[in-house]
Amino acid sequence: MIFGMHPILEALTAGKELERIFLLRGAKSPATEELLQLAKDLEVPVVTVPLEKLNKLTRKNHQGAVALISPISYVPLAETVTALFEQGKNPLLLILDRITDVRNFGSIARNAECMGVDAIVIPSRGGAQINADAVKTSAGALHLVPVCREPNLKETLDYLKDSGFQIVACTEKTEENLTDMALDMVGPTAIIMGSEEDGISPEYLKRADAKVRIPLIGKIGSLNVSVATGIILYEAMRQRLLDSGYANLGNVQKQ
Repeated sequence: MIFGMHPILEALTAGKELERIFLLRGAKSPATEELLQLAKDLEVPVVTVPLEKLNKLTRKNHQGAVALISPISYVPLAETVTALFEQGKNPLLLILDRITDVRNFGSIARNAECMGVDAIVIPSRGGAQINADAVKTSAGALHLVPVCREPNLKETLDYLKDSGFQIVACTEKTEENLTDMALDMVGPTAIIMGSEEDGISPEYLKRADAKVRIPLIGKIGSLNVSVATGIILYEAMRQRLLDSGYANLGNVQKQ
């Protein structure tokens, strides 16, 4: 944690990776304006909060500003995609729309690393805070899988489609079952998973090339998002292993 306007400005200027900045609601000063502009340029989320929130974060003299240092380094999506194509890969990306539970996020990252995901894409705002709990729950996967933090997921999806990616939405809002649909995820694919409360945002669903649901036969109508993510990523991995010449999954390292 960093607190105080000038220490946070110095951290931003030095290129320190910040998870997010909490700023006193209604604060106005030249330093505040400089911080907001610099945070915008560096795509660091800023959340305006009441004084009580800042006082809960620290009892020190925070001067109306507290920043959380990120335990990971974010990577630019465009550079990541370019590098993957240059390596001759058919990239598999995982896009998370408003996954807010820290432990769910960590579990999803662990699934992603095990199933060969090349990068995880998250929004700058509205997602889980990547903290020590998230890293611990991921079993270290968040230090292995690149994470791209994007300010506008709509523009991100448009960029990926223009780059040749198939966008697959895993959603309950479709009648197409994952097991029945002839969905090929061997080529460049980006899978979207939605929030725990209301799933994938409608504007992102509109941009999906395919919408699939995981069929359930029990009385409970939905799965935990980290479990659902593991299932659809396994299907993508299974297809890719078969396409690469594996006769069966027994050739893969056993757990």
